[in-house]
This record gives sequence, C-alpha cells and structure tokens, in this order.
Amino acid sequence: MSSPRPRKPAIFSPDDPNVVMTAPKDDPLLDIASGTEADQQLPALASATKSKRRVPWRKILFGAVGGLISLGIGLAVTRLIEDLFARFELLGWVALVLAGLGLLALLAIIIRELAGLSRLATIEKLRERATQTLLNDNRTEGQAIMRDLLAIESKAPHLARSRTKLQAHLGEIIDGADLIRLAERELMTPLDREARQLVSNAAKRVSIVTAVSPRAAIDIFFVLITALGLCRQLALLYGGRPGTLGLFRLMRHVIAHLTITGGMAAGDSLIQQVIGHGLAAKLSARLGEGVLNGLLTARLGIAAIEVTRPLPFAALPRPTLTEVAGGIIRSAEQAEKNKA
Repeated sequence: MSSPRPRKPAIFSPDDPNVVMTAPKDDPLLDIASGTEADQQLPALASATKSKRRVPWRKILFGAVGGLISLGIGLAVTRLIEDLFARFELLGWVALVLAGLGLLALLAIIIRELAGLSRLATIEKLRERATQTLLNDNRTEGQAIMRDLLAIESKAPHLARSRTKLQAHLGEIIDGADLIRLAERELMTPLDREARQLVSNAAKRVSIVTAVSPRAAIDIFFVLITALGLCRQLALLYGGRPGTLGLFRLMRHVIAHLTITGGMAAGDSLIQQVIGHGLAAKLSARLGEGVLNGLLTARLGIAAIEVTRPLPFAALPRPTLTEVAGGIIRSAEQAEKNKA
C-alpha cells in the first residue's frame, strides 16, 4: 500500500471564502467554547493564580496609622506655635526654631537608618554573590567581589597589610573561587578571631549574671540587652553600621538562621557534654541555669557571625559552640569547686 503523497506548499488568503480554518481536537480553546468539563479547569487555574496575589493589608494598616500619627503630631505642633505667637511673639519664634531643629534631627536619623539598612543589604548581597562565585568560578565576578569587599573594609586600620596583599594579587589569580578563598583568608582571619572572642565574652557575662541575679525578669532583660549588643558589635566588626531598624532586622535574620540550622543545636558536642555527663545536675540550680543561658547566648552569637560576615565560610572553619563557650563549663566547674 503506497503512502499518501505530501501536499505541496500553497499560498492562500485568509479572506478567501473557500478556506475553512479549524482548531485541533486537543485545543483547550475549542474545549472552552464547547463548554466541556475539561475546559472549565483553565479559568479556574487562572483565577487561582490571581488569588495568590494578596493585598498587603498589614503594610497598608501600618502606613495609614503612621500617616495619621504624623499628621496629628504636625497639627499639634502647628497649633502650639500659633498659640505661642498669639501670646508672645518671641516665644513663637523660639518654638519655631525648636521645631525646625527637631525636624532636621529627624531627617538626619532617617538618613542614617536608611544608610545602615542599605549597608546591611549590601553585605548580604555580597555574601550571596560570593557563594555563587564559589560554585561557578567566575573570575570577573570574583574580582568585582574582592573590590567591593576592600571598599567595605577600607576603614579598618588593622587590615591595611591584608588589603595591600589582596590588591597585589587581584590580577594574578585566574580562578574566581580562589579569589574568594584568598580574600577570606587574608581579611576574615583576624575578624573571625575577634568575633569569637566577642561571643565568648558575652556568653561568660550572661552565665555569671544570670547565675547570681535574684529574679528571672533581670535575667531576661540582661540576656536581651546582651544579645542586641553582641549583634551590633559583630555587625560593626565585619563592616556593617546598623541603626535601630537595622539592628532589629539583623536580629530577625539571626533568629531565622537559628531556626534553619536547628535552633539550639542540641547535637553539638558541648550540649551533649552538659546533658550527657549530667554537669547541670552536679552544679547548683542557679549555676546550671547560668551555664545554659551562656550556651544559648553563644549559639546566638555564632548565628550572628554567619549573618553579619560578608563572605561565606569556605577556606576557614566555622566557629563551633565548643570554641566560643568552652570557658563557661570550666568557669562553672571552678566556681562549684570553690563553693565546695
């Protein structure tokens, strides 16, 4: 049986009445026109996709309330100045000058907060770019990351020699991943050492204060203040300058990092030492509570290092809980021996 001969290409006009255009049998548009059950799913999927775009009611609420409060404060200040002008003109001018100074200070604070948020975002993006460069080994991107990192750390006097070495090797190394590792070894080594010391000191302070404080409210307040101060110190150490809003954003990232990496890190060797060997049971109740609070502070500090560091850990080892909080256990054991 011979196969049908293929039709030759032909030219026709869409307006030709002899030409009839039909849709294929599996065309969903044809199913929709016929009203079948299958074609009704397409509009349903489209409506479901549109429904995912929710209106940001929370942002609208905060924006509206903030606008009303701002208008109320502005109206109250305006009435105060008008009343002072009505009573005594000199007092009105004094109030006007004070209002101008307050507005100038408010603008300066807003600019500083925005600059702090922008710098934190720059460091976060730099860390993401470095992570991608370690994977794709892009030399051009590696050089750009190194230049940005040198700009961030340009005001650290104790990194002057490291910056000089990096600038000398900027055009010599071919692989982008090697550039990132070299920058990490040269710039992050002294900063990581200082960061570990900051976390260790904060953990020891928390363990001692919470062990001797008489009330739990004091413990909570001191731990909160210490955690905020530690995150701010680490951010400043690695080149960030967070303001008040930047600090709260940084704490949110740190808590999110703790959640992703397992919270308290119960599998860590130091936690296993405390729980497995029953050290907390051998110590007094308050001293054992202080040890655990110090361990939690140290774990928070390690997460803060991961978040505030401008480069990921590739050439250098990550800090461990044993390194930064090992002195807590030794201090607790020594204090228990002295007490005995």
